[in-house]
Amino acid sequence: MLWLFLALILIGITWVVTSDNPWAQEMQELAGKKHDQSILETEAPFSIAAHSFRFYKFDLPEGSAHISVVGQFAAAPDTRGSKISNDPAKDAPVDSSIEVYVLTEPAFAVWEKGYAASSVYQSGKVQQGTLQANLLADVGVYYLVFSNKADTKTAKKVTATILLHYNSWGPNWFRRLKDWVND
Repeated sequence: MLWLFLALILIGITWVVTSDNPWAQEMQELAGKKHDQSILETEAPFSIAAHSFRFYKFDLPEGSAHISVVGQFAAAPDTRGSKISNDPAKDAPVDSSIEVYVLTEPAFAVWEKGYAASSVYQSGKVQQGTLQANLLADVGVYYLVFSNKADTKTAKKVTATILLHYNSWGPNWFRRLKDWVND
């Protein structure tokens, strides 16, 4: 009887961990698993004018410990509306790099005015990159910033997928069990 009871409990736990059923997902959230939230997911590239920037504001809800901002981004020159000459001397290589930041609300206010500010994440000038930054605060407002301030001539088109990732307390193999069962 005891072995049958333990087997049923194990089957129930496996079902809760691996199921997409709304009730099972509710149980997963009660156990501390939260589903990733999209901050930015581009279907088509967005443009950032020369000497400009674009930002996305996001909030951390109450009790949001152990959250990371993760994702990938890429930039390229935005050649829409530019004239191409037949003179190689005039067609110098175009810088396609941007800078990406994750800033707290107070740091964004300072950075926006042109001053240096401490950032949660700073990519440096890159054409593409992977963003991975742990957010240490429980609550607050953050800004995801794509900056083309350093380039005074060329607009950039940017593609990006950036998520709020809720880090789980469970071991990695246990969290990946759902993906393994669904494959």
